[in-house]
Amino acid sequence: QVQLVESGGGLVQAGGSLRLSCVASVTNFRIFTMGWFRQAPGKQRDLVASITSGGSTTYADSVKGRFAISRDGAKNTVYLQMNSLKPEDTAVYYCNALSGPAVWNLKDYWGQGTQVTVSS
Repeated sequence: QVQLVESGGGLVQAGGSLRLSCVASVTNFRIFTMGWFRQAPGKQRDLVASITSGGSTTYADSVKGRFAISRDGAKNTVYLQMNSLKPEDTAVYYCNALSGPAVWNLKDYWGQGTQVTVSS
């Protein structure tokens, strides 16, 4: 009932910027929270940033002040503006949506992932 398609990854030099986009296709469900997670080789998948339907945001400490998450509710799209990128930001970035027919019946949905590589 929810499909997520990411775009915007790529290769960038340290100090550069990238903007990730994720479009959600939804049938009969509401989307409550959308966010971005990332997973580097050999590491667990961690939260980067999230945004609720009301606009409240959460960021990992490692990206505060450098990344900004935003959301277009009308388009079911979430963005991640990444500035001052560092080599340690290199990872596969996954879009996430918390969605369901009601607030008491929610499930996590994931995109296919987009590679972000930051060269030093």
